[in-house]
Amino acid sequence: MPRTFKARPTTDFAKENLFNVLSNQIDFEDGVTALDLFAGTGSISIELVSRGCDKVISVEKDSQHYAFICKVMQEVKTDKCFPIRGDVFKYIENSSEKFDFIFADPPYELKGLETISQLIFEKGLLKEDGLFVLEHGKTNNFEDDPHFVERRVYGSVNFSFFRLDNK
Repeated sequence: MPRTFKARPTTDFAKENLFNVLSNQIDFEDGVTALDLFAGTGSISIELVSRGCDKVISVEKDSQHYAFICKVMQEVKTDKCFPIRGDVFKYIENSSEKFDFIFADPPYELKGLETISQLIFEKGLLKEDGLFVLEHGKTNNFEDDPHFVERRVYGSVNFSFFRLDNK
């Protein structure tokens, strides 16, 4: 990742632990479609592609980050990732596609971060057995969200897991 980037990519430690947990919940090679919101450097998107996802949509607003994701996907010669340069909230509002897995890594201080889960479920972006994971800072707590399942903490990185049926 170029040093000029403003992104705060998910740490390797946190990403490795997250995918260890996910591999017990999702068979990524079984026709999975995924949505990577606030894609940043695209590290989660490339991880999803490398694990066998059929389709990954990466939404990133920053033009440099978007260009970097496109470049990386060309270098790995995949036709499974579809980067979109745009605002995540507008994407959620206008999308009608449903996904097996949704990951969001917004800036921890983002205004509206606490509404992302609600918006995803209101817009019906998650398939019936799908999983949504939100990366956030330690000050956010989503335990009262009706779709909240669990929280995992890896150093300063927090992941909250959500499902339509939170069992």
